[in-house]
Amino acid sequence: MTTKTELEDLFLRKKPTRLMLSMNSEKPKYVSILAKETDCTYSHIVKLLNMLKKLGIATFDKKGRVKYVTLTADGKEIANILETLLRKFSKFGEGPSEKPEKEKSGRR
Repeated sequence: MTTKTELEDLFLRKKPTRLMLSMNSEKPKYVSILAKETDCTYSHIVKLLNMLKKLGIATFDKKGRVKYVTLTADGKEIANILETLLRKFSKFGEGPSEKPEKEKSGRR
């Protein structure tokens, strides 16, 4: 599998996107908090985070028993793009919907 394919498979799914958005903050977060915020199991989050680390998108910093996770510069850029994309998507559901006019019948 190519890196491009890995990235497409990773970021075009709901949970990884939620994870990236949750991680896009100034303070590092630890894994169990990310699992709660993204509504994922701990083991699934660890799997996703390991993929992000392998791709150079996230870094780990272990302090005692707690493993903190932060985004790299590339990771922050991707998270910001995802936020922008989701804002664009949300606009599709807003505003008046234009329905085609019903055809008028010739009957009176």
